[in-house]
Amino acid sequence: MAWLLVVVAGLLETGFAVCLKLSHGFTRLWPTIAFCCFALGSFGLLTLSLKKLDVGPAYAVWTGIGAAGTAIYGMVFLGDLVSTLKIISITLVIAGVIGLQLSGAAR
Repeated sequence: MAWLLVVVAGLLETGFAVCLKLSHGFTRLWPTIAFCCFALGSFGLLTLSLKKLDVGPAYAVWTGIGAAGTAIYGMVFLGDLVSTLKIISITLVIAGVIGLQLSGAAR
């Protein structure tokens, strides 16, 4: 259950990163409100998960999901540059997230 919280927190991190961009420096109301909600949810779930998990793997998985999710969202919906190197790098981040999650599951 703790790893599920980390995964959801990572997805919420993607949300707050995207909303941070869409807020244009906190000058747009609704993206700013969404940023706050996603950030509070993400940090809250990460905090709950850390009651059961080691901080290193949990934090790495959280940031990995957030980074990969944000990069993918940017390429698909925001017109960010798509390149072979970027896709390979995202794949490596996801592989690392899976490896860290599996290493923490043995506990």
